[in-house]
Amino acid sequence: MPLAGRLYWWPAKMRRPVMSDRTARNKAARGERPSRRGAVHARRGAAPSKHAPVRPVVMAMKRAMRRVALRDCGQRCVYCASPLDTHNATLDHVHPLARGGTHDPANVVVACGPCNRLKGDLLPQEFFARHPWAGQHFIQYARSVHRALKRVARRAVSLACADEGRELMRRSRDRLAA
Repeated sequence: MPLAGRLYWWPAKMRRPVMSDRTARNKAARGERPSRRGAVHARRGAAPSKHAPVRPVVMAMKRAMRRVALRDCGQRCVYCASPLDTHNATLDHVHPLARGGTHDPANVVVACGPCNRLKGDLLPQEFFARHPWAGQHFIQYARSVHRALKRVARRAVSLACADEGRELMRRSRDRLAA
């Protein structure tokens, strides 16, 4: 089947007409610049790419940032304190990019994959309130984060400990009354 007539896996909103090599050559021969906005340039025999190509410079920057964050966090996950190396460490934005966080070193820490997925795009207040154990480890291992983020972790851990203390007192009172 010719590539020009094939529909791809993209949703209907994102589908764009495919410009064949011949059409692109004709436009170039007439002196027109081939349009990059309206069409996908297809190569014969090439499958559509699922991912945009990542430049080597960007990958090198990510690796360098991961190494620096690993060094700053003591080569441990800042949420569960499990040991990490460069292969299983993931970069985590404490204040998520989806919620207005920035991509600067004061907001980036290393975490293991399960903890990074557990946190998702939760704000630090929400995450540490749900998982106070993660806040305790965060206070200990996240050395290069902004002090406001550490303050949030301390507050969430202390509130969680106070709630546990109240719950423990209530249970002991109920046992004594029974």
